[in-house]
Amino acid sequence: MSKIAVTRLFVGGVLAVIAGIVLAAVAFVAMLTSGVVVTEGARFVGLNGGAISWTMIGVATVGVLGIVFGSIVAVVSWIGALLNTVQLEDKTWFVLLLVLGLLSFGFIAMIAYVIGGPDSTIGRDPAPRAVGLGAGA
Repeated sequence: MSKIAVTRLFVGGVLAVIAGIVLAAVAFVAMLTSGVVVTEGARFVGLNGGAISWTMIGVATVGVLGIVFGSIVAVVSWIGALLNTVQLEDKTWFVLLLVLGLLSFGFIAMIAYVIGGPDSTIGRDPAPRAVGLGAGA
């Protein structure tokens, strides 16, 4: 997997997580302000039914799905970065990505990789092509 593909996956995953958080937060605030959620002080009492409540539950569900799928895409991009860097002769980036990812600092490692990491697919010779014998050979 090329660094360009890893970068696109990572950025797409992060944007999906951010969009999901915004959607879920908007739905939650809308439920609180429109009277869908009934509270007594700091205690949750219940939900009022209606079109707005089901709409906001749907919006919140889409937001949560965005967070989940964005997170999965970000993990796939991290695995792609690992596969890309393991092919390099110098294993520093591979070890850095692996250790930081396993210690829950994968986001920081991926930002560093996207900004300044190497690409093992650059400089590789393409697959050898079959050479046919022409009429003049």
